[in-house]
Amino acid sequence: MITFHDFVAAFQKLGLKHTTPVIVHASLSAFGDVQGGAETVLGSLIYIFDTLLMPGFTYKTMVTPQFGPPDNGLSYAESQSSNLMAQFYRPSLPVDRLMGVVPEVLRQHPRSRRSSHPILSFVGLNASGYLESQTLEEPLKPIERLVEAKGWVLLLGVDHTVNTSIHYAERLAGRKQFVRWALTPDGVLECPGFPGCSDGFEQLAPRLAPFTRLVQVGLGLVKAVPLQELVPAARVWIEADPLALLCDHTYCERCAAVRKSVYAQTGS
Repeated sequence: MITFHDFVAAFQKLGLKHTTPVIVHASLSAFGDVQGGAETVLGSLIYIFDTLLMPGFTYKTMVTPQFGPPDNGLSYAESQSSNLMAQFYRPSLPVDRLMGVVPEVLRQHPRSRRSSHPILSFVGLNASGYLESQTLEEPLKPIERLVEAKGWVLLLGVDHTVNTSIHYAERLAGRKQFVRWALTPDGVLECPGFPGCSDGFEQLAPRLAPFTRLVQVGLGLVKAVPLQELVPAARVWIEADPLALLCDHTYCERCAAVRKSVYAQTGS
């Protein structure tokens, strides 16, 4: 049985100051039997860190028009049936299950706040400046602010395939971004700057190894990486190799669209 004190001890071993802002990605099940569940994980994070951010994405708000920009990493015709299941965005909409249970527990915390992006919102504690920086045009602006504040990424039982901060590095490197649409009480909103696929991001791990701090907790591993090392490492690699970090899945429409854009630019 893993306890609150086990997580607190692990986070202390990372050697980060309590004033260091962190963005957290977590899988509760990766650690085994946790006494108190997701509330224990969140409580230990709050105990150690003053400023806490997590993705609070709501993919269930997404709708797709019949026609849209070409090479947009989706099939407009095949996506029409999913429109029937779309939900209106509201601040109380639960965080998507793909994010894990911990961000939803953070959203429900009485002192937490949430940004207003109808698909790519973030939730946080003592993070108003980061959350308020986000716009429809700049959905990853909170990560930019975290980089400026010398923040860190914490991966709790997960790897870099869920590391949203790498998407920010992709954008800085000039990688193709996408457009998506969200159902809101004000109508359907166009959401530019939607990132690509992250299934290939674990390829970055060896390059980040010199900067990564590791602590074992139960069956899971806690990884901490400074954003001021992570973002440049990813950006420089993508600028040198525009196909870096893409996945190899033949069915991935977003990575296929990125490759097509690269070939168009290089004439390959």
